[in-house]
Amino acid sequence: MSELAGQVRAALADARAGEPDRMGYFSAPFRPSSGPLSTKVLKPYRTGRDPELLEQLVRRHESYLDCLDRAGLPVPPTRLLLLDEHGFLRPVVVQDAVPREALLSALISGRGLGAALQLLEGAADSVCSFWAGVAQRPERIGLHASVHNFAIDATAGAVYLDTFPPLIGYSRDDMGRLLVRFSESGLIRGIGSLLPGRVREIQDPWYTLPGNLGLLIEGAMRLRPQDREAMLGWAEAYAAGRLDASDRSALLTVLSRPRPRIGGVGRARGFGFGLRPNA
Repeated sequence: MSELAGQVRAALADARAGEPDRMGYFSAPFRPSSGPLSTKVLKPYRTGRDPELLEQLVRRHESYLDCLDRAGLPVPPTRLLLLDEHGFLRPVVVQDAVPREALLSALISGRGLGAALQLLEGAADSVCSFWAGVAQRPERIGLHASVHNFAIDATAGAVYLDTFPPLIGYSRDDMGRLLVRFSESGLIRGIGSLLPGRVREIQDPWYTLPGNLGLLIEGAMRLRPQDREAMLGWAEAYAAGRLDASDRSALLTVLSRPRPRIGGVGRARGFGFGLRPNA
């Protein structure tokens, strides 16, 4: 661990020389351009002097990785470190990098409609399998099934990339506080102070199967706005064939109404859609 921590420190100090990676909402992931971590993506987060919260976060991150593995959703080798920076602790996720061309978002954008729908169906099947795999667990468990949080491996199929914050064991109120604690966005932190309920709502789609599928399908439609109607047709057929009546109704309701946004942010990712911890 100490050797890896030293390598991470050196890479963070030389971050300007790295290659910017997939932009997260709570961090700016990057891939070092050289050195022992050049095959990794580093995801640094906000520092703080709350060691109990952060040490619990590390434990739950390990539990979440185990949960994802047991539920059959593969994740690239991933570690969460706490770096001591003059009395402040900085969480940093270190994850094996996947090729950009293997990202689900890139594949859905770049393939023909038929192939894109096949990829979307494979990812949706993985989401359904995850929820079946955690159905009997007592903890509150979620999955941030944004289209940007998956890659496709030729052997393993859908691979999940987003493990921070770990969506296991936290109440809705506690997760709402984590969203404010770790967001780099002054807008989110400001709204969290004035209207904490608005920030808590961000997480709601992460904790249900229909919410997950809604995020995935909405993301695909944003990548291919010209194919929106075809994707909605696919979603209706998928829901009819794969979901029970309650989940089917909930998914179709999600897809039939625009997701609310925070304020009037025009770059504005949909409220709950683009606010991904990291991808």
